Amino acid sequence: MRLLNLKPRFAVLNLPPLQCSLRSPIRRFKSFKTSKCSSSSSLECSPWSGLETWRESPINEDRRWGPTGPEPSLLQSHPSLTDHRHPPTAASSASSLSELGALVLSTADPLAKSTLSHVAYSRWRLQNLPIGVAQPPSRPARPPKPDLVSPKEIPAPKNSGLPLNAYMLHNLAHVELNAIDLAWDTVVRFSPFTDILGEGFFADFAHVADDESRHFA
Repeated sequence: MRLLNLKPRFAVLNLPPLQCSLRSPIRRFKSFKTSKCSSSSSLECSPWSGLETWRESPINEDRRWGPTGPEPSLLQSHPSLTDHRHPPTAASSASSLSELGALVLSTADPLAKSTLSHVAYSRWRLQNLPIGVAQPPSRPARPPKPDLVSPKEIPAPKNSGLPLNAYMLHNLAHVELNAIDLAWDTVVRFSPFTDILGEGFFADFAHVADDESRHFA
């Protein structure tokens, strides 16, 4: 067999290494105020009209749906977690928002995670804790049951053996639980970059985590 010596018909470019900095291209968000988009931009955008009201709103203590609508609630199954003025030992020992977020991520029980999320956000708001720096767990903690399976293994509603409302509530519970962890993971994972992102970035995601914990509760 004859081997052909084929030479490439293109040249390899020796480009200099890419020089980049984390600080220069990222805009700092030092305050909660949102400015309007520049008129010179070809992409039209406008912030949510209720954004500033949401950011400045007081801590929402409505944790359940009562006969006349949302109302405050204390989770009797976790009495040590229910009052952010008397948080559990692990939460009270945390000295920053990122440490509290890491604690939420490491909590397996869903109701405890939801309540601790509210405790964490409330402590940060009321006690003026710093953002701090913490390390997130490799993955959010989950209880032994139910088993976590691939979405492909989830049966269709008609094959699940469950009423449709129970099937949908189960899905919503997963969505809200994951939303709590996603928001806190963002706070903790990016905590080393507080000087770049600004406190407003972390305040928004911590607020989202609190909202999602209320949805789950």
